Amino acid sequence: MSSVAEKLAGKSNRKPPAKQVRLRLVYIDFWSAVKLSFLVAVCLSVVNIVASFLIFTIVQSTGLFENLNSLVQDVAGAGTDLRSILSIGNVMGFAIVVSLLNLVVTTALGAVVAVLYNLSVKITGGILVGFTNS
Repeated sequence: MSSVAEKLAGKSNRKPPAKQVRLRLVYIDFWSAVKLSFLVAVCLSVVNIVASFLIFTIVQSTGLFENLNSLVQDVAGAGTDLRSILSIGNVMGFAIVVSLLNLVVTTALGAVVAVLYNLSVKITGGILVGFTNS
């Protein structure tokens, strides 16, 4: 003779079957895409600035700038100084300008991709996406 608790315990051992749902992505919100692409662009800008600083310090500490400077002076003459052109201020200023341009371009590209996807859904019907709970 089994009790109700044993019956419930026997039922809980079974795993319920996973449900699968297939949905179509038919619209991407414009402002959500712009905000997401802006955040991605900010992350890429930070990575760009940090990587530029690290690469500059590694190249400077290995003495590559001195070798390149002596090569340029041998070829172009003694009046040229590569170290004044490739200073930390100039390199980081260039990295910041490139990062700001990258920020604007990446944000604009995210907006353009959202608009183009929303227009192409009318022709293709969207992307079929499958979900399951496991």
